[in-house]
Amino acid sequence: MSDKKMTSSRRHHLKSLMLQIAAKWIQEEQKENEAVKKAYMAESCPSPNKSGDQAALMETCRKLAALIDRVDEERYDLHAKVGKADKEIEDLKIKVVELAGVKKPALKRVRMSADAMLKALLGSKHTVNMDLRANLKQVKKEVKEESVEAGDWRKNIEDKADRKKMFETS
Repeated sequence: MSDKKMTSSRRHHLKSLMLQIAAKWIQEEQKENEAVKKAYMAESCPSPNKSGDQAALMETCRKLAALIDRVDEERYDLHAKVGKADKEIEDLKIKVVELAGVKKPALKRVRMSADAMLKALLGSKHTVNMDLRANLKQVKKEVKEESVEAGDWRKNIEDKADRKKMFETS
């Protein structure tokens, strides 16, 4: 085979030919199904003889009633078989899943505040505010107010000189 690609027109032509062939097959299958259905109906349900006296018609009605009962019983049995098969299929599917083991999905990291997490856990009825900063001690900062005056710096120097004398004398 060559590595050349098929042209789009050629691909389209082949696709349309395949669809035509498939349509013919479907029509033939439908005709075959109808023929099989007619043969079955002719075999299992012969057309009743409508001519005759009242006793013959009553006998024909009894035969038809018996035939209807038999068909209903078959239908019921088939329905029960199908139901049983469906249940078996479901059980086998469950067993396959159990044998394969349930794969746990990878957990994703979710960014959620403490308030949102408590709300999700406790429900929307409980509104809890977890303000962690509210539980901390309140510390007031003492602001030293220093007035800036001309004589202040001299006083400051004198205080430092007293300290210096204190260390020198020891």
